[in-house]
Amino acid sequence: MTHVTVEEHTVADSAAGPYALTTGPDGALWFTLVQSGRIGRLVPGEEPASHRLDPDCGPTVITPGPDGALWFTEYRADRIGRITTDGDIDEFDVPTPGCGPFGIAAGPDGALWFTETAADRIGRIAVDGDVTEFPLPDRAARPHAVTVDEQGTAWFTEWGGNRVGTITPDGSVTVHDLPTPRSEPHGITVGPDGALWTALEIGALARIAPVGSAT
Repeated sequence: MTHVTVEEHTVADSAAGPYALTTGPDGALWFTLVQSGRIGRLVPGEEPASHRLDPDCGPTVITPGPDGALWFTEYRADRIGRITTDGDIDEFDVPTPGCGPFGIAAGPDGALWFTETAADRIGRIAVDGDVTEFPLPDRAARPHAVTVDEQGTAWFTEWGGNRVGTITPDGSVTVHDLPTPRSEPHGITVGPDGALWTALEIGALARIAPVGSAT
């Protein structure tokens, strides 16, 4: 059995809702406080800091961007946010009201891809804030997480559609059904074997081979 040491670092009050986190280009941990509308920063051994947003905006997933800043989704406010390592914040509206931006990942094309969970769309935002939206083929897809493979293709999960999909930089979408009905895929990432892996709510991980089949 592997033994680990677990330490807890208090970064906010219990109602603030720390949600997603990532390592920033400055070596610090950056995280979202979804219930209190803040972006936090922690260097272990130092006092945590946080940066105020609209209290009701619902900052959700955060990721390093291609421009040296951190980018995050604001699920309740239908915005994409950008914060520099100095704490300067910009926010960009997504054109579709009520779209619920959730997952976000940087691509090799110098832009970021994000899911619009409540609008069945995939969005792309350039570092200047220009947003393009791509509707998915089916309604009730509920796109959730997104990642980008080594070839620059964005892969996303359809929590409602029981599928994993791809979208190319020109907006071409392909979806792949998962073999188990109602498995409800959530997170997705590129694994050490180069395949895509997604977490299923049925208590399993699915491996998506390069040809698009799940096993």
